[in-house]
Amino acid sequence: MAFTMTVAELIDADTSGMLGKHATWERVQLAEVATILNGAPFDSALFSTTEGMPLIRIRDVTTGQTNTYYTGAYEDAYLVQQGDLLVGMDGDFNSGFWGSKAALLNQRVCKISPVESFYDKRLLAFTLPGYLAAINANTPSVTVKHLSSKTIGEIGFPLPPRAEQTRIVAKLEELLSDLDVGVAELKAAQKKLGQYRQSLLKAAVEGALTAGWRNQNRPTETGAQLLERILTERRARWEAKQLTKFAEQGKTPPKDWQKKYPEPVQPDTTDLPELPDGWVWATLSQVGWLDRGRSKHRPRNAPHLYGGPYPFVQTGDIRHADTFLSDVEASYSEAGLAQSRLWPAGTICITIAANIGKTAILSMEACFPDSVVGFLSGSDDVSIRYVEYFMRSVQQKLEDEAPATAQKNINLEILEKVAIPVPPTLEQHEIVQMLDDSLGAARESNRAIDLSLKQSAAQRQNILKAAFSGQLVPQDPNDESASVLLERIRAAHDAVKKPRGRKAKEASL
Repeated sequence: MAFTMTVAELIDADTSGMLGKHATWERVQLAEVATILNGAPFDSALFSTTEGMPLIRIRDVTTGQTNTYYTGAYEDAYLVQQGDLLVGMDGDFNSGFWGSKAALLNQRVCKISPVESFYDKRLLAFTLPGYLAAINANTPSVTVKHLSSKTIGEIGFPLPPRAEQTRIVAKLEELLSDLDVGVAELKAAQKKLGQYRQSLLKAAVEGALTAGWRNQNRPTETGAQLLERILTERRARWEAKQLTKFAEQGKTPPKDWQKKYPEPVQPDTTDLPELPDGWVWATLSQVGWLDRGRSKHRPRNAPHLYGGPYPFVQTGDIRHADTFLSDVEASYSEAGLAQSRLWPAGTICITIAANIGKTAILSMEACFPDSVVGFLSGSDDVSIRYVEYFMRSVQQKLEDEAPATAQKNINLEILEKVAIPVPPTLEQHEIVQMLDDSLGAARESNRAIDLSLKQSAAQRQNILKAAFSGQLVPQDPNDESASVLLERIRAAHDAVKKPRGRKAKEASL
């Protein structure tokens, strides 16, 4: 959806300090000091990943580089050069300097080219994110958020004297450069922690983590024997459940009713690695039960479904959980429960849409929609914690291989075929204990990094607030005043005639 306030109203309502200005400064609309060029609707049938002209899409604005190319004809008007300032006009409204070689400007991305004799491009780049964030926060989000070049052009930016702009930028770059180096180091450490966690999970599910333990602890039952027992118990549980249903309905079980037992999928071991002695390959459907969540009512956001005592788990809750899920944003009423299903504590929740393969274990009874799959162990000798750790180890693979239409998703059948290594029960518990210990220490390190990143972000924001309010550098009475500068800007703007007949849609000086 689109922004419905005026930018002036947004600035008046601001309490963050990011949209402020010094009392002696003026405000100038971006369209008065810059050209705003909208991208072109290049034909997606001519996109390529290997050849053609680099093409800038919304997702490339923050990275400053692209992996998409365009093989068709184009107008030079849509060329972007390194150092050009870009804005993504859908989603989160990000901005950034283009950091790569010449590329084409695709639709829903715009290029901003300020007249630098009036407005410093670097100051604009520092100032712009605060206004875009405020517009984003005040844009309805029932569907994808949209930003127009008209709205961008109407943003009233603080206008210091031109010489003061240069001093502000120099001071910002001095203060923020050290801060940015520290943030980069923190993010690098965070990335290494993520790699460490993945290497631990990989070692765990391949048997390397418990190799020493295994040499000193010979199991009384192999993984293959355990799997055979699980499959027997799995069928027995299904039959007991069916008999209970027949009894509740007052029916006599029909002939050959046992033949309707849903046999689990067998693992395809053709390309699977060799496992340690005593381990065996199985599928998720062999070691437990997988089923999609349920939310039958349409529309799903009907108010009468919500606000009751039954936790309602959504994909975002799972993404933000840390192993166990006990806090959710929404809850179902009795009406909500009636059209859904209540899953028991101990269920593994697996996301199959938007965030693929993210997992968390329910700490309470809860409902969830069909964008989440629930896994219940087929036997008490299958460790739910081990299965959840295993799912973390293959999450990225599921994400990478998920088919994408409007958004990535996988289905129940894909999960049922996922091959899982099954160690003996005691070794499953040992793996969980080792991972708990090692990942717990990594988790504490990550929390410390997160805290430092938040402190750095707060410090950066305070520096920017000081800059935008005129407190970062002193005012010089010898500078041309902001009011005189604004008069010159408007005189130049009025003197320029808007070009006609251009195919490129520009808001020009």
